[in-house]
Amino acid sequence: MNIVKTKLPGVVIIEPHVFGDARGFFMETWREDRYAEAGLPERFVQDNLSFSQKGVVRGLHFQNPNSQGKLVYVLQGEVFDVAVDIRIGSPSFSRWEGVRLSGENKRQFYIPAGFAHGFCVMSETALFAYKCTDGYNPQAEHGIIWNDPDVSIEWPVREPVLSEKDQRYGRLKDLAEGMLPRF
Repeated sequence: MNIVKTKLPGVVIIEPHVFGDARGFFMETWREDRYAEAGLPERFVQDNLSFSQKGVVRGLHFQNPNSQGKLVYVLQGEVFDVAVDIRIGSPSFSRWEGVRLSGENKRQFYIPAGFAHGFCVMSETALFAYKCTDGYNPQAEHGIIWNDPDVSIEWPVREPVLSEKDQRYGRLKDLAEGMLPRF
């Protein structure tokens, strides 16, 4: 596999080895020893799967406490996936990184704990899978509005389909310091 570093420390793009022939393809989506050698020594405790329509934006979500690292990838379709550094004291605080993930390119995106995460569906539908380093805790769940002007994510959609919860999130600068993880 190939590891592509990004401008955010700890956030990486993973290009797994894909073995294909006339029957289709095979790839490993997670193998603890190989990913640890590549610098991802995480222990994952929960797997999630979501299905969404074109134009849906999910996020920007995070948990604190119980911050979750995430290894995300697309099984079918295409998304624009985003990580935002929200760690108080981080030199890259409020900076973001985005990558296109698809069933075709088979890339994975690793987002460490302490980052907000979201994605936008680019294809008619998308089947999105991810592994988490901590379980879901509704009392620790928080978010940032998808179009926060201080973060300035270059989303590929102007009028996304959002959940009611995602529509109510505020700006990063308005979150109480205690809600955010520390660097």
